[in-house]
Amino acid sequence: MIDADTIGRWTRVKLRRPGVIVSMMFAAAVATDALAQTPSRLPRIGAVVSSFDEAQFRSNSAWKSLLAGLGDQGMAEGRDFKLDLRFVAGRPELFEQLTQDLVKSQVDLIVAGVCGAPLDAARRATETIPIVVPTCNDDLVELGIVKSFKHPGGNITGMSKLTPQLATKRLELLLQAAPGAKRIAVLWNPGYSEFKADWRELRGAARVLGVTLVPFEFRTVDDLEPVMDAIAAERPDALMMFSDVIAYAFAARIAKLAGERRLPAIFAFREVPDAGGLMSYGPNISGMWRQSAKQIARILRGEKAGDLPIEQPTRFELVINRRAATNLGVAIPPSLLRRADAVVD
Repeated sequence: MIDADTIGRWTRVKLRRPGVIVSMMFAAAVATDALAQTPSRLPRIGAVVSSFDEAQFRSNSAWKSLLAGLGDQGMAEGRDFKLDLRFVAGRPELFEQLTQDLVKSQVDLIVAGVCGAPLDAARRATETIPIVVPTCNDDLVELGIVKSFKHPGGNITGMSKLTPQLATKRLELLLQAAPGAKRIAVLWNPGYSEFKADWRELRGAARVLGVTLVPFEFRTVDDLEPVMDAIAAERPDALMMFSDVIAYAFAARIAKLAGERRLPAIFAFREVPDAGGLMSYGPNISGMWRQSAKQIARILRGEKAGDLPIEQPTRFELVINRRAATNLGVAIPPSLLRRADAVVD
């Protein structure tokens, strides 16, 4: 029988042999190198976007701004986080299913680009995963989604762009550009949002200003052309459009459709007059997305979404396309042109 002392002496002798020492050192080095090369799990930012594919997504100015904003916070895609994307391809009815897929894949944070369908789908899918809304067009407090702007509570934070108040301002500006307008078509997407506050504010303003609002609904990007034909057939004096994810994603198409039907129109996003539409009034959307990157970075670094105040833009832009005005036969008053933050020629 071999006793413990014998085993100890045998082990010490074996370990003194050069080959054994080299083998052990090599094994230790391999193990250390393997540990050094094992990547830590990167946080995953999930999003369901209106784009048709990743190429279109990568060209979107809002998402470019958000990624640039994360860069401002010292966070780079592929090094500090990964994106997990789903594409609805202009079909908002897919937000529900695709958002649930994101939650099942256990993303660390969800970016719901806007309130309405994207945020509603995210809220129904999870009460625990942090949700950041870079551009909310609804009153989150009035709808009961958050407790207050300063202390949202729950798992939601983001940016609010005060759309209900802006709807009234847009009507006023449209009437300055087209002072004889009495019947105003209003293009909106009930599948995106009920826009309760927007309609309340806008109807009140219409009564004061003595104009008639004529609502027209659409739900998908494929509805835009036929509904624009229906609007043109009613021969309104002008058109305004509520803030909507489709209106932003397909700004060029909307500008073209309104121009072809010779409809003086005001929009929520400067992307539409930049693409040939008549005018817009609202916050700089890309700037809001860039600003929301601060909230995303703070959450990924350990803070709770419900502890981060919902922020608001401080600057609003009036953008007028002078060439579109000429094509439409609209004489923009010089006083309005002077007030514009940008004039597109």
